[in-house]
Amino acid sequence: MISASARIADNSVIEPGVIIGARVSIGPFCFISAGVEIGEGTTIASHTVINGLTRIGRDNVIGQFSSIGEASQDLKYAGEPTTLTIGDRNRIGKYATLHRGTLQGCQRTVIGHDNDLRDNVHVAHDCIIGDGAYLGDHSGLAGHVELGDAVWVGVRCAVHQFCIIGAHARLADATLLVQDLPPFVQAGGHRAKPDGLHLAAPAFLAADPQQQRVIHSLYDMLYHRAMPLEEVRHEVTHLSVEYPLLSLFLDFFTRSTRGIIR
Repeated sequence: MISASARIADNSVIEPGVIIGARVSIGPFCFISAGVEIGEGTTIASHTVINGLTRIGRDNVIGQFSSIGEASQDLKYAGEPTTLTIGDRNRIGKYATLHRGTLQGCQRTVIGHDNDLRDNVHVAHDCIIGDGAYLGDHSGLAGHVELGDAVWVGVRCAVHQFCIIGAHARLADATLLVQDLPPFVQAGGHRAKPDGLHLAAPAFLAADPQQQRVIHSLYDMLYHRAMPLEEVRHEVTHLSVEYPLLSLFLDFFTRSTRGIIR
């Protein structure tokens, strides 16, 4: 079903069964395969390909020559009906490649709302991106990577498969991350090393001074005093009752499987 108010270039190919909402704009030389859903107000620039069971929300902007909803590059993938879901109000730059999930993973790749994915970014199978994240030009996420809300990943970064980047963390330009990065922590270097707290994170700036001091104290436990992770987890469990932002750390420590950067 194609809305009467959608604007589609005559030389784009839309297969039968595609659902296109109101006020969608599709530029020249695009290809949209059967099974794709595009929400109202979304703009798709020229030469974009959207494949598979891909669901795109409303008011997104997708740059030219992007490849959205491609089959997983995992060698075990055998054509199973996995999905890519993109929320609302995302900006996806030119030449982006976003892949669907795998049966061996969570069967879906998910990009939330209000994210800014710049030119030439790569989001592999089974990645989960929260809301309000930034992924700089030429950066790539390997399979099964998770980005929390408001994460900042600089240009030309690479994130190893199964890594988790906690909410409000920051990865500096041209950094390789091979272990998990805790919330609010910033890291940089050829191989990521902790480099203090992301003090410019809006959630940190909005927190009351006592919560800010507690997060500073937690960073001190992890990186200056090098306390065992179990002891830090115990402290976080106790403090999160009084300081809500620490629940982000508690969830992060619970789900981390690759170990945290030290």
